[in-house]
Amino acid sequence: MNKNSVLSTIEQGTLEVITPEELEAKLEKDEKTAYIGYEPSGKVHLGHAITVKKMIDLQKAGFRIKILLADLHAYLNGKGSLEEIEEIAEYNKRCFRALGLSEDTEFILGSSFQTREDYTMNVYQLALSTTLTRARRSMAQITRSAEDHQVAEVIYPLMQVVDMLFLEVDLAVGGMEQRKIHMLARDNLPKLGFQSPVCIHTPLLHGTDGSDKMSSSKENFIAIDDEPAMIREKIKKSYCPAGEVEGNPVLEIAHHFIFSEMDTLLIERPEKFGGDLELSQEELLKMYGAGDLHPLDLKNGVAECLIQVLEPVRNYLQI
Repeated sequence: MNKNSVLSTIEQGTLEVITPEELEAKLEKDEKTAYIGYEPSGKVHLGHAITVKKMIDLQKAGFRIKILLADLHAYLNGKGSLEEIEEIAEYNKRCFRALGLSEDTEFILGSSFQTREDYTMNVYQLALSTTLTRARRSMAQITRSAEDHQVAEVIYPLMQVVDMLFLEVDLAVGGMEQRKIHMLARDNLPKLGFQSPVCIHTPLLHGTDGSDKMSSSKENFIAIDDEPAMIREKIKKSYCPAGEVEGNPVLEIAHHFIFSEMDTLLIERPEKFGGDLELSQEELLKMYGAGDLHPLDLKNGVAECLIQVLEPVRNYLQI
C-alpha cells in the first residue's frame, strides 16, 4: 500500500487530523505508536467501536497500538471502586480484541505507572502552566454533570496529557469530546521538553435516545455483545424521526457499521408494503429523507444487518 493510500485510509471517517503534514511525517518513522485511552466503566458499545475501528486502521498502517485502560481516570470520574473498575477493565480488554485488534496490541492499566514519582512530578509541572478555566473546560463533555464540581475534574486532563508522555505517543485518537484535552497536550508537552502528538478525532455516535453521545451511564447504547433480541428491541425503541437524516442514530449506525462492511442494506418488507428493498447508502438517505421509507422498516433492516455484523464479536466473547 503506497503512502497516499495509507493516509487516505487513516483519514477516512475522521472529523479532523491535527495535522495531516505531521501525520505524513510520522508515517516515515520505522517505529511509531498510536494510543487511545478508555475509562473501564461499563459495557463496550458502538460508540467505542468507532474509535477501535480507527485503531485497527492505524495498526494496519504500521503503528504500534497502545490501549490505556484508564482505571484511575475512571475512579476520578466517579465510576466505582478501583476493584470494580479493574474487573471491568479485563472485560473491556476482551471486547476490544473481539472487535479485531491484533494480538500484539498492548493493553496498559493506568495505575501501573500513574502513581510513580516522576509521573506525579510531571503532573505538578503541568499544573503550574494550566489555568483552572482551561482544565475545567477540557472536561465539559467527559465528566458527569454536577452543580458542585470536584477537584478531580481538573486533575483528570493533566494526567491524560502526562499519559501521552509516559506512553511515548506519536499519535492520539479520540472522539470529539477529547479534542480540548488533546489540544492541551499539544500546547503543553513541548513545555515539558517533549514533542506534541498528532491528534485524530472521530465522530461521536448519537445515543439511541437521540442525545448527543452514546453512553453506558445513560442507558442509550447498543453493546457490542448484546444478543440479537436485545439489539432488535433497542433499535426498535430508538429515536428515528420520519424523514430526518441529520442526527438520526439509526442512520448513523448504518453508516458506521453496515455500509463500512457491505455495499447495500437489505430491508425486508411484506409485499403489501412494497416488498423487499436492497439499497446503497446514497439510495437509503435519499429515500428516507424524502419520507418514502417508514422508520420501522429502516429500524428492522438496520437491526438485522447489525446482528450479522456483530456475530463474530459475540462468538469471540462466548469462547
